[in-house]
Amino acid sequence: MNGEDRRKGIVDILKKSDKPMSGEALARKFDVSRQVIVQDIALIRAKNIDIYSTNRGYVISAKNEEFSRVFKVYHTDDDVETELNAIVDLGGWVKDIFVYHRVYGVLKADMNIHSRRDIKEYMEEIKSGKSTLLMHITSGYHYHTIVASDEKTLEYIWDELQRLGFIAKLQDYEPVDFWSKEETTI
Repeated sequence: MNGEDRRKGIVDILKKSDKPMSGEALARKFDVSRQVIVQDIALIRAKNIDIYSTNRGYVISAKNEEFSRVFKVYHTDDDVETELNAIVDLGGWVKDIFVYHRVYGVLKADMNIHSRRDIKEYMEEIKSGKSTLLMHITSGYHYHTIVASDEKTLEYIWDELQRLGFIAKLQDYEPVDFWSKEETTI
């Protein structure tokens, strides 16, 4: 069995399981080491499949159907918290942030901001001076993948970000399908 087939098997097992599966149990099932399973889990997560590690093993997110949309936005550093609060207050969550740089292409980072507490922790990290906002690479222009339980919620979020003046227009040089080319995760 090759690695891709094994990873598909791991996802299938976790989807069907009603309890956490330990790395050891998965390793025995696929006749590989536990370290191979740890590496497989990392590769699966890189494909945006939510697998969580618990003290009793791995579980896959049992999400209800989710809808997502990419929003291109522009604002100043002072508006970051306002933007994120608007999204979570209306029932969405911020999956990621990415920029489209003419030289480097798409640079992306996961955010996974679901609540005001997540926003507070994020802002504290940024203000600590250890890192800078990714949007600085492109003079404030950036994109978020916003996730919500329905399209109507995404529309509310779009309308609010538009009202706040944060929605930016796509330019001719920007690709419409950002994920058709290889992306760079930072």
